[in-house]
Amino acid sequence: MDHLNRYESRATFRLLRLEYAVALVVCSALMLQHISEVRWWVAIVLFAYIDLIGYIPGAIAYRRARDSRIPKVYYVLYNTMHSFVTHAVVLGVWSAVAGFEWALLAVPIHLCGDRALFGNFLKSFGVRFEPVAVAAFVEFEERVAGRTSPEHPMPERV
Repeated sequence: MDHLNRYESRATFRLLRLEYAVALVVCSALMLQHISEVRWWVAIVLFAYIDLIGYIPGAIAYRRARDSRIPKVYYVLYNTMHSFVTHAVVLGVWSAVAGFEWALLAVPIHLCGDRALFGNFLKSFGVRFEPVAVAAFVEFEERVAGRTSPEHPMPERV
């Protein structure tokens, strides 16, 4: 919502996902428009390596962990591999060395798809690697939305 209240309501979260959905459609349409020029092995490798490095190791560690706690390195790998900043560098270097090609659109298609279709953004160390509702956040969300019980009155407005 703003830099002091880093919280998205359900409506603003949906709108944020919609923005990524528009980018997903644009990138997908461009790739389809140039389908005969796409080197598919490059597109598949670029699409897959994001999760092969950034998600799958953490998902395996999470499922093996008895208490669902995994080392922070898995969060760092996920966030690094699911960052537009990382891939601006990767695709920039690729374009400088090998030239631009339409297969490079596989990266923004993957990243926009994760955000638009699944609601997956970067991971915070303060939550589990796989989505699990945090009770305190659920209560906070209810309080902000005005759905509170007498035991939990709304905070005073500033």
